[in-house]
Amino acid sequence: MIASSIQRLAGALAAGFSLALALPASAATPIFQPLHQPATGQQHPGKFVWADLFTTDPVAATKFYTGLFGWTTNVIDQNGKAYTVFSNGSVPVAGLAPRNTANAKRPSRWIHYIAVKDINATLALATQAGGTVRAPAREFPARGFQAIITDHEGSPIGLMQSGSGDSIDDEPKLGEWNWFELYGKEPQSAAAFYATVFHYEVAADTRTVRKNDFLLNTDDRSRAGVAPLPNREDAVPGWIGVVRVADMDAALKRVTTLGGEVLVPARATAYGSRFAIIADSTGGTLGLVEYQDNANPATNP
Repeated sequence: MIASSIQRLAGALAAGFSLALALPASAATPIFQPLHQPATGQQHPGKFVWADLFTTDPVAATKFYTGLFGWTTNVIDQNGKAYTVFSNGSVPVAGLAPRNTANAKRPSRWIHYIAVKDINATLALATQAGGTVRAPAREFPARGFQAIITDHEGSPIGLMQSGSGDSIDDEPKLGEWNWFELYGKEPQSAAAFYATVFHYEVAADTRTVRKNDFLLNTDDRSRAGVAPLPNREDAVPGWIGVVRVADMDAALKRVTTLGGEVLVPARATAYGSRFAIIADSTGGTLGLVEYQDNANPATNP
């Protein structure tokens, strides 16, 4: 990245963990659809299987993501509290939960969920490793168990023990989450935290010239990367999820048309792909990638 792009990315990560995050709550337990219908019958601990956008402006966020990716929506009402399920075609890919802290420095934030076999055992490992439980394990009929923690550097991450199995390991389609990257103060220490809590195998990311880039692997597949945080006082650690698009230039044009911002312009990456980081119209940060020849880092470690 060029220096200005690094600074803009740092600014996107610098708002801190100011969200009062909590899983959807109401007098009655929310009824969510299963992650998979029919159930997959598969378990892939360490795989990223869901994402929630917590935002103070659900209307604007919904307009942005349906316009950018063509996602469709299904709104679930629970005693006056709406939760939106985004689907890519017929496949649910993310949720949107409203939050009430209108004066927050960062009005929107994506939280990504990692598949686990035993959510309570994983939460215990997280606290032992220096993490903090932000939303304790809660069961949602049909969906399973969810929780949210922050790791030892303060980065929020979700846990999901799905009641319908984990998603199948195949090539992510256009409009689906395709990669996840953690920007940490001390990448080696951050990678060690996730290895302890989620049982990842940590490997050096040999696609870069830096010695402190790592891959988090399970099932002989790369699930996510860990990279150093930009060197700025106001930068804080955080995860960024990446969605696959067909045409990067067209997607970035839609980002600005829809009121979003390009934080890091499209640049060439490994295997002839192109990568960019954007903020949606409400401030949520995510990445976009355009692959050539199915050059997925998960299958090309």
